[in-house]
Amino acid sequence: MQQARVVFNLPLSREFTYEIPDDICVKPGVRVKAPFGSRLLMGYVVAVEEQGNDHEADQSYTLKKLHAVVDPEPVFGELHLQLARWMSRMYFSNIGECLGIMVPSGKREKEPPGGEEEAFSPKPLELSEEQQMAVREILTQDQGAYYLYGMTGSGKTEVFLRAAAQTLEEGRGVVYLVPEIALTAQVVQLIRTRFGSSSAVLHSRLTPSQRLAEWRRIVRGDARIVVGARSAVFAPVPRLGLIILDEEHEGSYKSQNKPRYHARQIAMRRCSTEKARLVMGSATPSVEAFALMDQGGLKRLNLTRRLAGGQLPSISIVNMSKQEGPLSRELVEEMTRTKDMGKQSLLFLNRRGFSYFFQCRSCGQDAKCRHCSASLTYHKSQGMMICHYCGYKTAPVTTCPTCGSLDVSYSGFGTEHVEEAVRTRFPDWRIERLDGDSAQIKGHMEATIQEFRDGKIDVLLGTQMIAKGLNFPGVRLVGLVMADSGLHMPDFRSAERTFSLITQVSGRAGRYTPDGLVIIQTFNPHSLPIALSSVGDIEGFYRKELEVRRFLKFPPFGRIIRLVVRSKKKNSALALIQEIAKRVHYGQNTSSHGQEGEVEILGPAEAPLSLLAGNHRFHLLVIGKDFSHIHGLVHHSLKNLQVPSAVYLEIDVDPVSLM
Repeated sequence: MQQARVVFNLPLSREFTYEIPDDICVKPGVRVKAPFGSRLLMGYVVAVEEQGNDHEADQSYTLKKLHAVVDPEPVFGELHLQLARWMSRMYFSNIGECLGIMVPSGKREKEPPGGEEEAFSPKPLELSEEQQMAVREILTQDQGAYYLYGMTGSGKTEVFLRAAAQTLEEGRGVVYLVPEIALTAQVVQLIRTRFGSSSAVLHSRLTPSQRLAEWRRIVRGDARIVVGARSAVFAPVPRLGLIILDEEHEGSYKSQNKPRYHARQIAMRRCSTEKARLVMGSATPSVEAFALMDQGGLKRLNLTRRLAGGQLPSISIVNMSKQEGPLSRELVEEMTRTKDMGKQSLLFLNRRGFSYFFQCRSCGQDAKCRHCSASLTYHKSQGMMICHYCGYKTAPVTTCPTCGSLDVSYSGFGTEHVEEAVRTRFPDWRIERLDGDSAQIKGHMEATIQEFRDGKIDVLLGTQMIAKGLNFPGVRLVGLVMADSGLHMPDFRSAERTFSLITQVSGRAGRYTPDGLVIIQTFNPHSLPIALSSVGDIEGFYRKELEVRRFLKFPPFGRIIRLVVRSKKKNSALALIQEIAKRVHYGQNTSSHGQEGEVEILGPAEAPLSLLAGNHRFHLLVIGKDFSHIHGLVHHSLKNLQVPSAVYLEIDVDPVSLM
């Protein structure tokens, strides 16, 4: 009689043993339906063995039997099981939860739309000398880690595709990661056009059944190059030879749900264990990647010129302290000149809505979300005040809820406000807005991007979704309406994010023409990220930012593990985070590690967003140079910790945000 060891996508760290009925065939790597308490759950078979080999078989009770097998053939193999075991240790999770984010949840296959293209290779673009050198360097060895570091428009994508094509010719598979699949449709189209039916796409817009169909095509070897967002890093490509991580700096590569993995770390792990090449790329590397290039951990490959004939745009800063409204005189003049030239303008503001700050002039009361410690944003198009964290909505306030005064005001401006200002100033122009609100309309984002690319729109206004990887030949002018909107966030990465966004958005201007122009509107013209991005001093910014990080012992000079406790009951959350802090301090004081094992413990304290969706939040930061030490310290500190019901503990290894 055979039995199966099964894990579930539940917060349980153990494996469960079930008897395999005689009438079903079970292999390691398949999904099964199994009785669990009073429920019937989907589980993952991690081993099949003869009954009697497991200690549970000697117990006095009878093993429960598996109910059914979901998959006729395995959907994950030994390599993915090893990866899940590593992830469970790394991210304080368990194997079932890790397999749960890897393997599609669909029970039957359904072909995804657009998945039947025949292979068609268009005439390859002529590579520049720098591109040729980069491709040669990547292909020199079967295994290695490289960083394609080049300005926007310098041809990184073609280098990725050439390296991918050569890897496929070697009989090895490729995974091509992009930050957000919806914003990089041109990459998907390029891969489908170049590699046809041997390509597969994995992304969140596929139904579970469609995702399962693609997954099984990959397992069978029918699809040997996979493109997708974060979770595509787990694609079961046979004989993996190359992982490409485009726009490596993007925070969307980090999962905000358990297990809180980073696709960059998973890619590094897979390339190491499966002896594959890793190629990352960006015009604005993460500070960690820049430091790795300095240290030789990543081989730096430089692309220094634009290939479409365009020159780097001219950049000017406008101090908004002496201006009225969201559009400066300089920006309006250049928008008019751009329109007269038959070119297009791109306006960027990383804040949606109409106004984001309500205040009573009599008593100073502001409008906070009922469930979060965040201000409500007024959305004029919906006639509502909305919390961007939990979605709470309420009618706009016309009288102060505290003192009853009618002397109230809305200040600050979001994309709706800027759109209204542009339409008022240029009533005959074709203007479109693309942000998280407008993108919810099915097909709106794709249609708007295509129309703008085709020159049918004069001004495209949007949030950061228009800053990533989009190539618009007709854009002459880029206006950053409020470049410092994210600069004062209480997060150690705020300067890095601001600099990256300005540089990335600026890169949309003049990619095919020599007269590109960028106007940066700001109340902080002398702040480091804004001043250095305006002169294109990328290296200078990273050097100065690294000095700050070294002083703070923050990444890349230290690693962080963040522990967050949340609960509807403030005292319950506070009591647990204090207990955890006491355990961590005790563990550090009794540690035998030397200087390399020095740990800085910050907190416990209220999280910057201290109230989120009705939950009170406290956090604790454990920081140290020796990652294995701080990881072990946290692991041992949490042993046998009793987490009360209705209190939740989140453990974030290498967080990208401290909010």
